[in-house]
Amino acid sequence: MSESTRYETPEPFRIVVPDQQLDDLDERLRRWKRPVAIDNAAWDYGTDPAFLRELVDHWRYAYDWRRFEDELNGFPNYLVDIGPQRLHFIREPGTIVRGAPPPVPLLVTHGWPGSVVEFLHVIDTLAHPERHGGDALDAFDVVVPSLPGYGWSGPPVRADGTVGPIGPRAIAGLWQRLMVEALNYQRPYIAQGGDWGSTVSAWLAFDHPAAKGEGDVETGCRALHLNMMALRPGIDERTADLADEEKQWLAAARAERGQKTAYQRIQSTKPQTLGVSLADSPVGLAAWIVEKFHGWSDCHGDPNTRFTMDRLLDNIMVYWFTGTAGTATWLYRGVIEEKSLALPAGRRVEVPTAFAAFPADLSPPPPRAWVERAFNLRRYTRMPSGGHFAALEEPDRWVDDIRDFVRPMRFGAAND
Repeated sequence: MSESTRYETPEPFRIVVPDQQLDDLDERLRRWKRPVAIDNAAWDYGTDPAFLRELVDHWRYAYDWRRFEDELNGFPNYLVDIGPQRLHFIREPGTIVRGAPPPVPLLVTHGWPGSVVEFLHVIDTLAHPERHGGDALDAFDVVVPSLPGYGWSGPPVRADGTVGPIGPRAIAGLWQRLMVEALNYQRPYIAQGGDWGSTVSAWLAFDHPAAKGEGDVETGCRALHLNMMALRPGIDERTADLADEEKQWLAAARAERGQKTAYQRIQSTKPQTLGVSLADSPVGLAAWIVEKFHGWSDCHGDPNTRFTMDRLLDNIMVYWFTGTAGTATWLYRGVIEEKSLALPAGRRVEVPTAFAAFPADLSPPPPRAWVERAFNLRRYTRMPSGGHFAALEEPDRWVDDIRDFVRPMRFGAAND
């Protein structure tokens, strides 16, 4: 499909990577130049060289892109243009039960260094629970977009029409238009997210809460489910009256910040420079991404306990074949320029909100009191295990928490 062609309405899209690109990748992997490694370092100084060698060997000799391509194309993929911004998304309509309300639309947003890959194994479960031992009354219409600059979405486009970093609040506006204008949902939807998806979804709930419009039709974000809280409350932490558990959590989060977030400094300041390397070296890209799957997951030092080699490579391949490893990092600069790291002073997200606290996330999950400063919190679930990539690591717990939160709303209950 030509980039010059506009898609005013969602256009069915099939993902097909030419054989020449597969051949080029194979040649690059064959000629991988191994760096000098620090003796006995394992993961202490970054990606473990031994694990990386194992991953590259699997990539060259065992990984099957066509298998994954078929999996992707097993879902309805679409492209649509929202203003100048091209978006890719998957939409799986949920099972309709006669005599019951229609399936609730569920908009699920990924983050970095993830992609729609994080949710492929749960889309059918969410849309058709009766196929997986569940109740069809819990079905969702599932919408999973690729963030601007990620996957098969186009590079981010600023308000003035130029290509460049945009922030999560601007993306939230695109998501609202996707749901209400492009997909024409004449009923409210639920927003779900972790990582950047949590920030986009939070701004979506803040700026576009469900409300009745023309013809007394209610549209917009009805409720919010998060498995990470990246958007800060609009308070001055130095002067606010914080509970002891909040003080302890902030101290613990700050203690880990320097060790775990150096990548943010690079991606929020000079993403263009970093993007050159990530777009040119598949092994360099893999090393940059897989380190996060190790460090941010509940894998106890071994990513193989949480992710298969194939799934790690599926996610990496999305970045590689779409050439989006560089543009994906722009969001870190975009949020700084947009000044959307915190809510306005004295304001909070008022739509009903649920928070699933997975213990091994990038930083320790915040206590309930902190979440309540920013959100109308109706549900707080402490998970026994799992980390940053919640839908991949603990799919059953992740799905059940969303279902349990939304179930009362299907028939108009307030979920108090």
